[in-house]
Amino acid sequence: MMEHILTLNAGSSSIKFALFETGAALTASVRGQIEGLGAVPHLQATMPGEPRIDQVLTEAQARDHGSALGVALEFLEKSIGKIAIEAIGHRIVHGGIDFSEPVVLDERILAYLERLNPLAPLHQPHNLSGVRAAQVAFPTALQVACFDTAFHRQHPFVNDVYALPREFYEQGIRRYGFHGLSYEYVTERPRELAPLHAAGRLVVAHLGNGASMCATSGGQSVGSSMGFTALDGLPMGTRCGQLDPGVVLYLLEEKGLSPRQVEDLLYRHSGLKGLSGLSHDMRELEAAGMPEARQAIDYFVYRTRREIGSMAAILSGLDALAFCGGIGENAWRIREKICSGFEWLGIELDELRNQSGEMVISSERSRVRVFVIHTDEEMMIARHTARFLTAARPSIPEHDSSLAA
Repeated sequence: MMEHILTLNAGSSSIKFALFETGAALTASVRGQIEGLGAVPHLQATMPGEPRIDQVLTEAQARDHGSALGVALEFLEKSIGKIAIEAIGHRIVHGGIDFSEPVVLDERILAYLERLNPLAPLHQPHNLSGVRAAQVAFPTALQVACFDTAFHRQHPFVNDVYALPREFYEQGIRRYGFHGLSYEYVTERPRELAPLHAAGRLVVAHLGNGASMCATSGGQSVGSSMGFTALDGLPMGTRCGQLDPGVVLYLLEEKGLSPRQVEDLLYRHSGLKGLSGLSHDMRELEAAGMPEARQAIDYFVYRTRREIGSMAAILSGLDALAFCGGIGENAWRIREKICSGFEWLGIELDELRNQSGEMVISSERSRVRVFVIHTDEEMMIARHTARFLTAARPSIPEHDSSLAA
């Protein structure tokens, strides 16, 4: 019986999964996701050499993450036969102060991570729900947490701190940065294509329903648009991005909103959805033709351009720019708008390459190499997880931050 690593990426209403064969090299035999949990769920999956699968499920089949995982496992066994799962790698959005690398999960670590739920309410509770479901389904398998914050844990102090009294920093109120698994993968790919460009000053724009940007120097994160939570920085599908903290105080004190109402507003009803009054989906906004939709797009582009300038300042220039994520990989008009007028920074797109979505979309004259990279968080999770199959299991560090206490 073939042995495998399963990767799980549990979101608020979805669960992504991938099955990797272990051997000389990791090979993804199945990739899929179940979306619409609690509403109209459906299963999508791809296998090498097979047509794409898109199957509508009943609400009872996928009412929560546990039942959705059951559907995914049933699908896998029907598709490729009986499988032996050696280890399961989980994407965990927030690792707090203590985790700067993947770790084997136990009850103590899970309890620590659950205390970080308020810092990533759209993701962390569902990430951990996926872990609990996997523990029930595979009680003897290794459960490995791979953190989105880990890639940024070596930030310089100036990019890690807020100008608050020092004790708050020591307690864990600091800039963590997110989308680290995506950045880790994307920073590797340009090294294969243009090593001289990628080895220097690279900015990665992860643009999608969640959006952020990262400045790297020699492959190390030195700046991130996201901070203490996944609200900061760029506007997103339903999240506001950068916001004057005085706005939050005003909403609480003058508008009479409760903290829970403010959280709901900023996480679920802002961003592209809030600005357009129509949708969080960039495809729908581009097709709508409404003034409000155009304004939402214009704001998204403006803030992205502003952040590229900020990241270039951190790096004292730019050698390469990479787009990834659902918008970054697929919306060529958005890429064109973002890069337009950046000739002074050394960016010049090739119109045809950009429209066709080639991996390198910059012109031959461009001093800055511009990439479109299809990110693969599942592959990064699988690689990290595979390392634990022959290694000793680490334990949680003795230091427990007061933030998580």
